[in-house]
Amino acid sequence: MTTIADFDVVASTGARLSLAEKAGKVLLVVNTASKCGFTPQYQGLESLWRQFGSRGFEVLAFPCNQFGRQEPASDELIATFCEVHFGLSFPLMAKVEVNGPGAIPLYEWLKEEAPGVMGTRAIKWNFTKFLIGRDGAVMRRYAPAVKPEKLVRDIEALL
Repeated sequence: MTTIADFDVVASTGARLSLAEKAGKVLLVVNTASKCGFTPQYQGLESLWRQFGSRGFEVLAFPCNQFGRQEPASDELIATFCEVHFGLSFPLMAKVEVNGPGAIPLYEWLKEEAPGVMGTRAIKWNFTKFLIGRDGAVMRRYAPAVKPEKLVRDIEALL
């Protein structure tokens, strides 16, 4: 069975990251953008990270420019924007594609494991969220409009 530990990603610093290093943690994977109506959710993601990080929870944020071209900046500028405007202390990943032929393997797997409404596979917009259990399996997919604070109960149940 495939789990999140089977994937490698790239951090915004350019360093390769094996998600096997995250084994045993509860993860929230989210595609993000800096110029989106949902961008204020960065604050909620940071709050979740601060609230639950010491208990084995991490946020994996993947900037993406596929939706309304709302993330045009470089990885370095995105990281600076997030730190300055939201005090982000969790690491950002490198900008990725989540749909289409350029979608990274992690997102292909996430979409297969947790389809959207009526079985749709595609990511519909920025700030689609996937909650991953300690066993590395996808537990749930959340629509972009679902604010991070609405995930507290689900995260606590997995911790």
